[in-house]
Amino acid sequence: MKNKRRILANADIAEIILAPPDGHQHLRATIKLHTGEEIILQEATVANLVRAYVGVKTHPKRRSYRLVGQELTEKQRKKGFADWQLLEKES
Repeated sequence: MKNKRRILANADIAEIILAPPDGHQHLRATIKLHTGEEIILQEATVANLVRAYVGVKTHPKRRSYRLVGQELTEKQRKKGFADWQLLEKES
C-alpha cells in the first residue's frame, strides 16, 4: 500500500512562487520540489492556511485549528464567495 502522507521540509523545496497566473487576478502559490513535482495552491487555500497558522501562533492557549471542506448553498454563503469553503470546526 502506498503511503498517503507526505511531509514537506524546506530541504524538499526548490522554489516557491506567489503570483497570479497570466490572465488571472487571484494569486496562486506554486511550490516546486527538487523531485520536479509542483504543488499549486489557490489564493483561498493559502489564505485559509495563513488564517489557521496565525490563529494558533498568536493565541495564548490554542494548540490547533481545524478547517473542514463543505459545500454551501447560496443562502448559506456570503455574496461573491465560492460554493466550496473551508470552515472552522472544533479540533
